[in-house]
Amino acid sequence: MNPLSLKEAEKLLVQIAKFVSSVKKTEIVVCPPFLYLEKFKSAGWRTKKVTLGAQNAFGRDAGAYTGEISAEMLYNIGARYVILGHSERRAMPVRQSLGIGGGESNKEINGKVKASLAAGLRPILCVGENFRDESHAYFSSVKTQLEECLTGISKNSISKIIIAYEPIWAISSTIDRKDATSADAYEMAIFIRKILSDRFGAEAAHIRVIYGGSVNKKNTEDFLKNGGMDGLLPGRASLNAKEFSEIVKICEALNS
Repeated sequence: MNPLSLKEAEKLLVQIAKFVSSVKKTEIVVCPPFLYLEKFKSAGWRTKKVTLGAQNAFGRDAGAYTGEISAEMLYNIGARYVILGHSERRAMPVRQSLGIGGGESNKEINGKVKASLAAGLRPILCVGENFRDESHAYFSSVKTQLEECLTGISKNSISKIIIAYEPIWAISSTIDRKDATSADAYEMAIFIRKILSDRFGAEAAHIRVIYGGSVNKKNTEDFLKNGGMDGLLPGRASLNAKEFSEIVKICEALNS
């Protein structure tokens, strides 16, 4: 839920557009809160360097679902990507403490993935473990998320989905968080690609795997060069135009 006003959101996006004006090889997607999308669409959006995305979508096309926003609505308003299954939406204890029920299930996220693909959006599917244990049970957790969230997805559609590995223990909003290393990311990148290959065959080679978990300009190069990642999903760093632009510049330099 940032920034808090349209004025702040416009200022941030204008600054980002200015900083990344010379980018040629790096794809940039900005996913603002829903209510800012209409304004950004009507503005042009002012640079072809930035593509708009949404932070969530509902799993039904239309109907009596008060407060929900469908994937088709998002596409019509100018979004081309959508983040699904983010850890903050999966976190059942957090949602229960707020009095809004349990967190999103893999089955629910699967419905959102299907609805988003049908509407023409490219899903950014977040998966990740709550913690790492010595018995390596966290692999099973990520495998279950991938398999259940991608149930019924065809080989023809899978290349349109981006997998965002998001170790929950490393994100900035987690209490007593720890820094993830490029070795942690690389281990999981290999595992994720193996699961996808077993399920979708040769088409899995076209799926991008990106990293999200307290990404900043200091660790960007390491995650991209040594973490086996195809891109990044910055959170807090994206609210600082200069910090975000530095991340993009590092990506651009590595693509040269």
